[in-house]
Amino acid sequence: MDRAFLKKFAWLSIGAAVATIVLKTTAYLLTGSVGLLSDAAESIVNLIGAIVALIMLTIAARPADDEHTFGHSKAEYFSSGIEGVLIVIAAISIAAAAIERLANPQPIEQAGIGLLVAVIASAINFSVSRVLAKAGRQYNSITLEADAKHLMTDVWTSAGVIGAVAAVAITGWLWLDAVIALAVAVNILWTAYGLLRRSSQGLMDVALPAEEQALINEILDAHRAQGVEFHAVRTREAAARRFVSFHVMVPGSWPVQQGHDLLEQIEREIQAALPNVTLNTHLEPVEDPISLADAELDRAASGK
Repeated sequence: MDRAFLKKFAWLSIGAAVATIVLKTTAYLLTGSVGLLSDAAESIVNLIGAIVALIMLTIAARPADDEHTFGHSKAEYFSSGIEGVLIVIAAISIAAAAIERLANPQPIEQAGIGLLVAVIASAINFSVSRVLAKAGRQYNSITLEADAKHLMTDVWTSAGVIGAVAAVAITGWLWLDAVIALAVAVNILWTAYGLLRRSSQGLMDVALPAEEQALINEILDAHRAQGVEFHAVRTREAAARRFVSFHVMVPGSWPVQQGHDLLEQIEREIQAALPNVTLNTHLEPVEDPISLADAELDRAASGK
């Protein structure tokens, strides 16, 4: 399936980031709140992340070529990884500003107008986050999922900051603004950890989720009941693309056509159960001892 259309969601994220940067910066200038400044800084990270997402979605949509025979879908992991690194940088900057403000507290100005502007910015982020999350699940895009999670983290961050600014305006506790900014830094660091972990797993060829492996095993078990054996079952995922390989052991007396027809049938059943799956099957005679000697990833490395 051509996934180039997913770029429109990245453009939506870019538009939302620009709008919220303007609104949150305005809110900071009105109030002087370091909490709102930290919120604006995170929106800058959102913008950079959205631009990176657009670039990586463009690359991931390219068809397979001579140098990338399995396609370019893994480019999506770079997007979420880069966004994770950017979040870490933003968190450090926010923490530094908060510590400086703790040492030199300043009063909050024009809290009412500033908070109204911040609420509008949060509403934009919330709406766009829901759109991206739905598209990420529907089209199995880690890039859109990462962007949606980041925006939703921004929403919760903004809620905390808005509450803190309101509390400072009511109570006069100036230190509360800086403390909330520090909490924001810790919160977005946790988001960065999740994104970096997901990206590294994808780049390390992590196996398909347990529920998807169960679907594959269910199909294979149905054929085992008919006297066919399987081994060397391996799976991995690369963003939206799934890869499944296994060996099929059948009676050596079977004609080639019969074995081929069985492989085609099994592949059709797995393709019907899992979208965007690439299958690699290998036919072996069940009576030959060598058929059981190649279950390792690299037979030569195992000494067989």
